[in-house]
Amino acid sequence: MTLSYNIDCLQYANWSEKIFRQMREGGLDAVHVTIAYHENFRETVLNIERWNRWFEQYPELIFPGRTGDDVRFARESGRTAIFFGFQNPSPIEDDIGLVEIVHTLGARFMQLTYNNQSLLATGCYEEEDSGVTRMGRQVIKEMNRVGLVVDMSHSGERSTFEAIEISERPIAITHANPTFWHPALRNKSDDLLRALGQSNGMLGFSVYPHHLKNGSDCTLQSFCDMIARTADLMGIENIGIGTDLCQDQPNSVVDWMRAGRWTKEVEYGEGTSDNAGFPAMPSWYEDNRNFSNIKNGLRTAGFSDSNVAAVMGGNWLNFFDRSFMSEGSPSVSSKMDAAE
Repeated sequence: MTLSYNIDCLQYANWSEKIFRQMREGGLDAVHVTIAYHENFRETVLNIERWNRWFEQYPELIFPGRTGDDVRFARESGRTAIFFGFQNPSPIEDDIGLVEIVHTLGARFMQLTYNNQSLLATGCYEEEDSGVTRMGRQVIKEMNRVGLVVDMSHSGERSTFEAIEISERPIAITHANPTFWHPALRNKSDDLLRALGQSNGMLGFSVYPHHLKNGSDCTLQSFCDMIARTADLMGIENIGIGTDLCQDQPNSVVDWMRAGRWTKEVEYGEGTSDNAGFPAMPSWYEDNRNFSNIKNGLRTAGFSDSNVAAVMGGNWLNFFDRSFMSEGSPSVSSKMDAAE
């Protein structure tokens, strides 16, 4: 019997012992956590310091993840491996040399944009998408070299197509859904998802209500039927879960996520007409203890046991194995090798 793994490839919770214990109750072997939205390099280092204290305080629950083998060790030791990621390139500021530094400090994912135009690419909220910039091309090359995954979850369509083409390693969209199901600005078109699948990239399905059909009232059946249709579109081996869980966050954090330091005005969120804060989660996914509900929903939707295991974590683990090591490592596979 093939061992299955549970991986959530995006969360931004208000971290606490309670949440770490809920991860264990939910059987999470690995979680990709956001450690920067708009922070500069030094502020990001402070966030890493905070995580180091949690690793010291709760060693029986969590530890820092660096490679796919850490996910396997997490399963063996009954803990959750924590992988760091950025939702904006602000931690590297305007210095390409910081790409290698942040990877050394544990970062494994970096979005090229967070909604707005960045130094690297165009965000999904901009009216005009000018694509990946000159600096963006160089940063992608350096990310490929060191093993830092290009994440285009909040990027515009042209920029994402170009990132797929430019990157010599498969990219990821860690937390978004298809537009055929819900037309949120951050959700992705059929053509883009086909291109992502053809390049052996990964899509993580989000349960954040603004990305869901019918929002907080979205049903588990609808969510799993959407996953089935997306699997037909881009291949079962290229999809996983990236819940975008923001558990226990105060509404003030929404302002930080949306507005950062770039505006003095209220920045409204996806699918909202007011600044009401975080929406209620669907009843079938309120926290990490509900991770198995998705697994059960996939079975009900007709997925085989092997395909359920692939979506719930196996595909992400394969992606981790070939993505996090530097060029020249025997663990690194090219797109061609991955395709074979």
